[in-house]
Formats: sequence, C-alpha cells, structure tokens
Amino acid sequence: MIRKLFKGSTPAVVVGFGGLALWELSLRILQPEGFVLPPPSEIVFAFFENIDEIWAATKNTGYVVVTGLAAGVLLGIVWALLVSRFRLANETLTPLAISLNAIPIIALAPIFNAWFGLLSPVSNQSIVVILVFFPVFINTTKGLTEVAPTELELMRSYAASSWEVTKLVRIPNAMPFFFTSLKIASSLAVIGAIVAEYFGGRQDALGPLIVQNAGLTRYTEAWAAVLAGSVMGIVLYLMSGGLERVSMPWKPDVEAAGS
Repeated sequence: MIRKLFKGSTPAVVVGFGGLALWELSLRILQPEGFVLPPPSEIVFAFFENIDEIWAATKNTGYVVVTGLAAGVLLGIVWALLVSRFRLANETLTPLAISLNAIPIIALAPIFNAWFGLLSPVSNQSIVVILVFFPVFINTTKGLTEVAPTELELMRSYAASSWEVTKLVRIPNAMPFFFTSLKIASSLAVIGAIVAEYFGGRQDALGPLIVQNAGLTRYTEAWAAVLAGSVMGIVLYLMSGGLERVSMPWKPDVEAAGS
C-alpha cells in the first residue's frame, strides 16, 4: 500500500534534493555577508537543536490547522450539496461564498480577534475555515453539476429519486474535483493559520516563533520554524493524496500505480 501511495514521487524527490544541494553549494561558494537565507544544513541543524520548542509550537498550530481544515471542508461540502440541489440556494449562497473569498484575510484577522478574543483559537480557526471553504465549495459544486446528460437520462429511465441520482451519479462524479480541492486546501490551511498567528493567538505557536526569531535576527531558527510548517503542509497533502487513492481505486492513475 505504501509503495502504491509513493510510487511516481521519485522525480519530485530528486528535483527537491537537487535544489537543496544547489542552494547549499551556492551559499558556500558566494558566502554573502548579512544574508538572511541560511544554508539548508544550518536550518536542519537548528531544527533539531530546537526540536522541543518547535514541536510544541507545531502542535499548537497544528490544532488550529486540522480543526479549521475539517470545519472548512465540511462547510464547503454542505454548501456544494445545497447549491447543486436547490436553485434558491445557488442564487443566495454562491454570491455569498464569492464575497467571503474576496475579503482580504489580513483585514479579517484583527476583526476576529476583537470578536473572539486575542488568545482564543476560534479567531485563527475562522481564518482557516474561510480560506479552506471556497476552493472546496467551488470544486465540489462543479463536480456535482457537471454530470453527463446521458447518465442523468439513464437514472430517470429507472425512475430514480433526486437523492439516488445524487448518491449514485453526482457524488462519484464530484470526488476527483473534491480531492483536488482538498490538496489545495491542506496547504492553504497551514498558510492561513501561521499568518493569522501574526495578529493574535497563542504565543507558543509557529507564527509567533517565526516573528520572534526573525525580529532578533536569528534567521536560522526562524527558517527552522518555517521548515516545521512546510513539513506539516506536505504531510497533509500526502494524506489527502492517500485518502484519494483509497476512496477512488477505480481511477486510472491508481490502477496504473498498482500494476
């Protein structure tokens, strides 16, 4: 199972390590003075040197990321089902979703802090929910509505109810769209949580840790915290891909991976 999930990732791994090697070599050769981008080796060393502090911060940020991601995904799915089923919902919820997506997150963060409290996790969770909600809503709605007419006609010929059409035709058709949005949302959730932490929330989280270290010109430690956030995003992305393969074994790429 693990082999199936990670088969085909070799080129990306090779390119990634090649880029890191080029980054390391370039800084070793050029040796820029006062440069704020340390070599990867120093970042990794600082990561493990401060592993206790980084791990505690990652857990606090991770709680906001996972809970906000779950709530945003659930909200996006519910809205997509309503919009694809009811015309009135489409006319009311879709413009509202577009309006929410157009609001700058930086403007929302201070407002949510005033509403829920500066140290309340609900403020940062709300930012994550809004960031995650829109791509899930739009992509899932597209999958639920862009169904082949022949499939709908076939279901009507069997006198299928609207729920049966949704369960047997629309939802399976929407699953590739949903998982594509989930992969995008998993990265947005990490970004949204860390950015929101710049404006409020617990101080023992990744956002404040990055700001504090950068403010003290401890750039290596700041990049080590950035590395923790990147690892979190990669793990969530891989989990989304693994869930996609488990949920849709009929996909051609999944079948090819198992052959």
